[in-house]
Amino acid sequence: MIKEQISQAILVSGESGAGKTESTKMLMQYLAFMGGRNNNTGERSVEQKVLESNPVLEAFGNAKTVRNNNSSRFGKFVEIQFDGRGRISGAAIRTYLLERSRVCQVSDPERNYHCFYMLCAAPPEDVEKFKVGNPRTFHYLNQSNCFELDVLDDSKEYLETKRAMDIVGINQAEQEAIFRVVAAILHLGNVEFVKGKKTDGAEPKDDKSRLHLKTAADLFMCDEKSLEDSLSKRVIVTRGDRITKSLDPATAAISRDALAKIVYSKLFDWLVQKINISIGQDPESKFLIGVLDIYGFESFKTNSFEQFCINLTNEKLQQHFNQHVFKMEQEEYKKEQIDWSYIEFVDNQDILDLVEKKPGGIIALLDEACMFPRSTHETFAEKLYQTFKDHKRFVKPKLSRTDFTICHYAGDVTYQTELFLEKNKDLVVPEHQALLNASKCSFVSSLFPPLPEETSKSSKFSSIATGFKQQLQSLLETLNATEPHYVRCIKPNNALKPGIFENNNILQQLRCGGVMEAIRISTAGFPSRKLFREFINRFSILAPEVLNGSYNDVAASKRILEKSNLSGYQFLHILHFAIIASAMLFHRLILWLTGLLPLQVGKTKVFLRAGQMAELDARRGAVLGVSAIVIQRKVRAYLSRRHFNLLRLSSIKLQAFCRGQAVRHQYARMRRAAACLNIQKHSRKFLARKAYKNLYFSSVTIQAGIRGMIARDKLLLRKQMRAVTVIQSQCRRFLASHHYLRLKKAAITTQCAWRGKLARRELRNIRMAAKETGALLEANTKLEKQVEELTWELKKMQREKELLMKEGGGTKNIAGQVPIIKEVPVIDNEFMVKLTAENEQLKALVTSLEKKIEETNKLSEERLKQASEAEMKIIELKTAMQRFYPYFMLWLEEKISDMETEDKILRQKALLSAPSRKMSPESSFASSTPLQNGNHAQLNSGPSKRFGREDSRMRRSKIELPQV
Repeated sequence: MIKEQISQAILVSGESGAGKTESTKMLMQYLAFMGGRNNNTGERSVEQKVLESNPVLEAFGNAKTVRNNNSSRFGKFVEIQFDGRGRISGAAIRTYLLERSRVCQVSDPERNYHCFYMLCAAPPEDVEKFKVGNPRTFHYLNQSNCFELDVLDDSKEYLETKRAMDIVGINQAEQEAIFRVVAAILHLGNVEFVKGKKTDGAEPKDDKSRLHLKTAADLFMCDEKSLEDSLSKRVIVTRGDRITKSLDPATAAISRDALAKIVYSKLFDWLVQKINISIGQDPESKFLIGVLDIYGFESFKTNSFEQFCINLTNEKLQQHFNQHVFKMEQEEYKKEQIDWSYIEFVDNQDILDLVEKKPGGIIALLDEACMFPRSTHETFAEKLYQTFKDHKRFVKPKLSRTDFTICHYAGDVTYQTELFLEKNKDLVVPEHQALLNASKCSFVSSLFPPLPEETSKSSKFSSIATGFKQQLQSLLETLNATEPHYVRCIKPNNALKPGIFENNNILQQLRCGGVMEAIRISTAGFPSRKLFREFINRFSILAPEVLNGSYNDVAASKRILEKSNLSGYQFLHILHFAIIASAMLFHRLILWLTGLLPLQVGKTKVFLRAGQMAELDARRGAVLGVSAIVIQRKVRAYLSRRHFNLLRLSSIKLQAFCRGQAVRHQYARMRRAAACLNIQKHSRKFLARKAYKNLYFSSVTIQAGIRGMIARDKLLLRKQMRAVTVIQSQCRRFLASHHYLRLKKAAITTQCAWRGKLARRELRNIRMAAKETGALLEANTKLEKQVEELTWELKKMQREKELLMKEGGGTKNIAGQVPIIKEVPVIDNEFMVKLTAENEQLKALVTSLEKKIEETNKLSEERLKQASEAEMKIIELKTAMQRFYPYFMLWLEEKISDMETEDKILRQKALLSAPSRKMSPESSFASSTPLQNGNHAQLNSGPSKRFGREDSRMRRSKIELPQV
């Protein structure tokens, strides 16, 4: 491309399963590597986006077929655009004829598109979000028994596809909307229809179908009732009215499948458009390299509309190959007016006319049949039989009334016309369009933009075959504008296993692909050709005299061929003069001989047969080799001479340097010898001084250590004597204090006991007085009761007197005659006085007793308080004694043991200091040792026994204290 400044195209072809998709990936990786640029911005480059678009398109456009586990069910043409420096500047992807019918119909053992199975194998959170699960539960997937592939992990492919979507610029919200649409299609396929009970129209079969309908409506974010009506009803628009027509269950199922297919087709087109926008195209690109990956020739037991379109594509590509390799080849021979014999090849133009010709071709008849509502596949097949009954490429099968056979370049294929009309109709149902355009999901509504007003009134037919034919024509125009290169993929076996080669199968593929014919024509013609100027520029080295300007291009080319001694050229030269001089009798013989010549010289080009270009290149390489040897010889001589001169100058400089270095080394040796003598003198002096100082410091250190040890022994002895004195004084102080505390405790205990006894005696007297006071109180109570009784009788007598006086007012006459009798109260005054006096005495006695009781209570409370305080102090003393007594005894025992140890040491020193003096232990330690405080203590085992006795006495007092 860069050398010839011409855009290129690579056409990858072969039958299904031959490896076209994988070959295309490798080609794109190679082109991305060769044309890639350094990207320091952190963004994804164009080549990375182009490569990562493959997993996305494969997930939504590839499926398992009978012959291939990853068959592309669409055609793909990738345009990689380059700038003037050969760097990738943009890219575009064009797709052709997605197999939409596979969404709803899958044959066993094939599979639907990979994306459906990937979504069912997604992580649990995504499965829950999109309400999918086992693929066996969905009608669009369980028509085949193949759900899993050994070479494909759907769960990993799901994650890989999402990663590729991120790279090509599809954000998370768009990814979620994409898989929401895919899940909605699956649920839509599970909606079944039956005839309604109330109406003749269709309605969902059961609750399960209604559940899937509701789920699909939720995923589409549209109204459930509207979705049901769009599937089971049609609105017919007349001039002044709208008529709603109910569909039967079969038609409703067809409407459901049509909705699923159109939604999936729109989704796939959106993905391609999104990828193209993300990658970006370069309108200023200089060149492009196109890579075409399109379906191969297909022939199955049942061949429908898809196989018809696929095989038409292969026929068109085969015609392009024929035109490039065969027709253009021979036309160029005629144009250059060289001697050649006509080469026959198989031309498939008649097949293309059979299919594409207007009017009267198969596609034209198919479109005509689709326009009439009453047309069926039988009438379409009958029309084909009548129109092409005399065509050599069209055959009517004997055992079928609706099938037809086309003799393709790769073999005969029989097509079944049952579904040709339905699959060719690309109906835009207004109800479906309006429903999804009104979706609350912006992604779904963007897939179905509003239709024009005249289109929205009724369903409009558009031919898929015609649209596909137009796409193919556009593709061929692009290929014709480039220089094509062909990659033929060969399938080694039909078992899809490595290491197995079926010779007949491979030979048939080579023959069907036109490879054998191309080889035959290449060997019969002139495969190598060069323009005169290109030929001279490349091979003028074989005849350098042609560059002096005295030769034109033709003469220069012939001169180069003469000088090259190419085999057959001399024979060609002789034949040229023989043709001029020969008679007409030998003209045919000479022309036959020229057909066997190895090369020809035309008007503007030199034509070489197979191998001639390699022979010229070999001769050119030989001349270049000889020239290279001469150049190498001269260069080596120049390099050797320059190396010798450099060596001579270097040797002179090296000798001068070596002599100077030798003198310098000798002077250095002399200085080193003088320095050695000086160093030895100072070293010996230093070693002698160091030895003397070591001896001096050692003696001083030993003396200081001995003196320090003696001083430390004296100091230790003084400390021991001082410690003994302190221990004895502390022990005596402790014993005196302990004895004082015991006396004090005993006195307090005795006082408390005596005071308690007095208090109990006083309490007993108070209780006796209280009992006497109680008796007086009882007598006083009895007297008070008697006074109350007398008072009550006095009041009673007064009331009776009042009653008698009231009765006397009514009998005044009688009152004058009867004498008045005065009542004289009988009262014992002396007894009353006596009682009053006794009562006063009792009250005074009670008052005095109460005062005594109060004083006694106060006194007893004070004594009880004092007793409780004494008890608390006793308890605290006991607690303190119990707390500190063990520590004190331990400390005392340690001090005693230290004193005994020092005693033993002093004995040993005394024995060592006076070995001749024999003394008994009693006489040596019987005398008392004066202490600093003026006391005397015996340095024997007596103190330990004495302290032991004190200890036992203290323990005994400790046990007796709680009893007090």
